Amino acid sequence: MSETSLRLNVFKTYKLYVGGKFPRSESGRVYEVSDSKGKWLANAPLSSRKDARDAVVAARKAFGGWSGATAYNRGQILYRIAEMLEGRREQFVREVGEAEGLSKSKAGAVVDAAIDRWVWYAGWTDKIAQIVGGANPVAGPFFNLSTPEPTGVVTVIAPQESSFLGLVSVIAPVIATGNTAVVITSEKSPLPALSLGEVLATSDLPGGVVNILSGKAAEMGPHLASHQDVNAIDLAGADAALAKELEIAAADNLKRVLRPQPVDDWSADPGTHRMTAFLETKTVWHPTGSLGSGGSSY
Repeated sequence: MSETSLRLNVFKTYKLYVGGKFPRSESGRVYEVSDSKGKWLANAPLSSRKDARDAVVAARKAFGGWSGATAYNRGQILYRIAEMLEGRREQFVREVGEAEGLSKSKAGAVVDAAIDRWVWYAGWTDKIAQIVGGANPVAGPFFNLSTPEPTGVVTVIAPQESSFLGLVSVIAPVIATGNTAVVITSEKSPLPALSLGEVLATSDLPGGVVNILSGKAAEMGPHLASHQDVNAIDLAGADAALAKELEIAAADNLKRVLRPQPVDDWSADPGTHRMTAFLETKTVWHPTGSLGSGGSSY
């Protein structure tokens, strides 16, 4: 018998990603994750309300530095995430294939599209302000400039069926525009999302910018939707009943809410609406003054 056959399997321990660290759920709870055929894959942490509160604290702490970084720097970091994913492509192909019941070739196409999606949003970080901001024509000796600013801490209910490409498609636009995120993964297929946390931790992304929680959206969602330090919520992965409950809870502190929108193909051109959904417009007036005796102005 060879030495190889005597080795025990080393099963991966999946953990949450909160504040740049990898804690287990404070409750100690886990739940079984199975593939599309019912075969056991791993135990995932079953996050609690305390985990959700910790994630909001981490996201708020990270917001100042991330929103204050240059758009160019944010783009570099998003591109670095794509680089790191490219290096771990085979791992994600396997995990996505198991999670979504896809063949290796189809799972590979999904992972490639997710990597490309990071690159796409990396290119938008220093361009979105030119699309939604600008100089406004006003009557009088004033500059009137409108510029977009990030909303703040955004809770994201990740898509349930598209465990990786859909996940990236809702996280990337949130952080590309300077927001920080608390993400509740797909309940039945959380493993690709939890592995993404390992990539984010090694991609120059400051801890707390993205926080990943696995478990039940119905348990954590209402608490996050009513949390006074959460500024917005993306209901992408919520069903109709949960979405209505969370939208009502979010009204308490006037959160921005992005309602669920059916997506037939997550690989299609995403447009800019997920970036503009979590931007606020700041308008500044500044006197130009006059030049010379002729009264001309800037």
